[in-house]
Amino acid sequence: MNSDKRGSTISSTAAPELGPEYIPKHVAIIMDGNGRWAKKRLLNRIKGHEKGANTVRAIVKTCRKIGIPILTLFAFSTENWQRPKVEVAALMSILKRFLVTEQKEMMENDIRLNVIGQIERLSGEVRDALRNAMELTKNNKGLLLNLAISYGGRYEIVRAVRKIAGKVKNGIIDPDDRKDEITEDLISDHLYTRAMPDPDLLIRTSGEMRISNFLLWQIAYAEIFITDTLWPDFDSKEFIGILKDYQDRERRFGKV
Repeated sequence: MNSDKRGSTISSTAAPELGPEYIPKHVAIIMDGNGRWAKKRLLNRIKGHEKGANTVRAIVKTCRKIGIPILTLFAFSTENWQRPKVEVAALMSILKRFLVTEQKEMMENDIRLNVIGQIERLSGEVRDALRNAMELTKNNKGLLLNLAISYGGRYEIVRAVRKIAGKVKNGIIDPDDRKDEITEDLISDHLYTRAMPDPDLLIRTSGEMRISNFLLWQIAYAEIFITDTLWPDFDSKEFIGILKDYQDRERRFGKV
């Protein structure tokens, strides 16, 4: 086992093959392949999204058991708004149903829900469901579940720059003063993920070799794993196998 610090020192009795000293602090997943899963089975794409929601439940539960502190799931991108209106409406309905049905599970398992993205673009019903779930779980101390909804990495960076520029304009930040100089930490503090560690591990399902505008700033030194498995077929066994692969890697962060 390599000696670099890879993650949190949390017990992983749920997966004894994992080294508990190297459990990643933050795992991010691009959940891809719902539509192709349905197409392969001659089903409507919506059926793939519904099956994908079951996978979300399984992976969230696994993260909680293993002791991963933060899980960020790419649920709906800003580009996804360009999909057919019927599919977008179905995705929003699945999301709303998930938020309502999983509240009991989140409370029983000490899971705190957070959302990153342009939630102002969501319907009032979906926003209310999100806010209710976040309010209900806000004091939970276990897994932090980030749902990236109506999210785009480039927009997130632009948003941060605008916020910083506004503070400079209003005299809150003086870039000529060393204590206020524009640094990586300052930019990170204006992202959706402020006060969170960057992802240690990024997983993408379905075999696509793209980042797809996801956490562009935060994944600078994340370990990346691409699996050909379509998201609805992704399971806890494969997830734990990826975590084992992560633990066998040597993270240098640009050093020798």
